[in-house]
Amino acid sequence: MKIPFSPPDITEEEVAEVADTLRSGWITTGPKTKEFEKRIAEYCEVNRAVCLNSQTACAEMALRVLGIGEGDEVIVPAYTYTASASVVCHVGAKLVLVDVRKDSLEMDYDAVEKAITPATKAIIPVDLGGVPCDYDRIFSIVEAKKGLFTPNNDIQRAMGRIAVCADTAHAFGAERHGKKVGSIADFSSFSFHAVKNLTTAEGGALTWKSIEGIDDEDIYKKIQLYSLHGQNKDALAKTKLGSWEYDIVGTWYKCNMTDIMAAIGLVQLRRYPAMLARRREIIERYDAAFRPLGVETLNHFDEEHVSSGHLYITRISWADDEKRREIIVKMAEKGVACNVHYKPLPMMTAYKNMGFDIKDYPNAYNRYVNEITLPLHTCLTDEEVEYVIACFKETLAEVR
Repeated sequence: MKIPFSPPDITEEEVAEVADTLRSGWITTGPKTKEFEKRIAEYCEVNRAVCLNSQTACAEMALRVLGIGEGDEVIVPAYTYTASASVVCHVGAKLVLVDVRKDSLEMDYDAVEKAITPATKAIIPVDLGGVPCDYDRIFSIVEAKKGLFTPNNDIQRAMGRIAVCADTAHAFGAERHGKKVGSIADFSSFSFHAVKNLTTAEGGALTWKSIEGIDDEDIYKKIQLYSLHGQNKDALAKTKLGSWEYDIVGTWYKCNMTDIMAAIGLVQLRRYPAMLARRREIIERYDAAFRPLGVETLNHFDEEHVSSGHLYITRISWADDEKRREIIVKMAEKGVACNVHYKPLPMMTAYKNMGFDIKDYPNAYNRYVNEITLPLHTCLTDEEVEYVIACFKETLAEVR
């Protein structure tokens, strides 16, 4: 068998919806993007959502709407993909990396609390693998640190504290204490990249909690301006009779979603409950097979949270980096593609050049050094799931 790591789950329904969009003559941002935004907001139980061309763009737009820039600091965990941190650099703020907790993929909340200064304007927690962070703890921290906070703009002034701008790239559909991810953090940025649970090929969505004294529509319009060159009318608005004229109110960015992408997303969203259920089935079968072997797995489901089941992260306690690499190669030889999530940011050249050193993040390194991610996607058949299980068991026995 050949088991790819994470192929997109595309059916004839998505193909038909894209074909309908192509035939409509409207392929850039238009009615289907607006409909997708409406459906995303409803699904996440918020008033508004903005769909853009990536999670990264969404996360950056949140920082820009908050007025975060030069002289400000933003706290990010060291154990994550670069997109969580690079957006801080994009807006010119200072990146502050903190370690994860011992034996956990969640940021070290005590370290977060200690890292807060009068310059701290946002915290970017990461829902790694689809498992929501401890948002209760995060919000208790920012409330306790209110006295240090000085706002930069009207939104910060209305909030009166550090903003929680979650990287929810993996967590679309996850819940914590019965609340949907997307409605918990102040701002939440989702990814619809090709390898994600719900895909639009490339793309993302930004949701936010309503802020007292701030109109959700004002935030929406601001992000629209940022995402379309500062142009005060999008292409759809310009189609109205006599509405050719527009203004450029800022020299901003270009990161809008197209109707072709939104067409895929609309079908994916209709199919999504069944896709989440299938992911849970596979996770439960993996857990039943691997936990008795002493393989550490991510806790996707308990009384506090329901994961989106994006990644099946394992740790092999007896393996070092060399043995981990050997396991991945042997799995590939058996036809099973595995991955690693993640090599911590302080090990990457760009972040080393910024002065970060992995020695300062021992927990992140220990999480990484023997981590292996197994295929987890809705294109897997029951037979293929059993094949992955058999191959992994066999390979662990061979390498150990």
